[in-house]
Amino acid sequence: MTGYVITVDFAIKPESYDQFLTLVRDNAAHSMHSERGCRRFDVCVPEDGSSRVFLYEIYEDEAALKAHLQTTHFKSFAAATAQMVRERTIIAMKLLEPL
Repeated sequence: MTGYVITVDFAIKPESYDQFLTLVRDNAAHSMHSERGCRRFDVCVPEDGSSRVFLYEIYEDEAALKAHLQTTHFKSFAAATAQMVRERTIIAMKLLEPL
């Protein structure tokens, strides 16, 4: 399987953490259920309880990611969480098949 991978590491304002988690999990669910090009959308949190959220997303290709960024649910998520985020690091990668 090949694909287009996006990882996003968020540092969230502590007072917004629970609300952010609700919104990001909703965004992930919408992506998985309504976007044909979205293969995986994992929301991960650290065991140490810090106010971070890590996303691991796999799309069919870069075009599928671009389509995701134009969806109503993503735009709503981005607008609702803009003031909750202290820092965000995005890395795009290519998923390789095992040898």
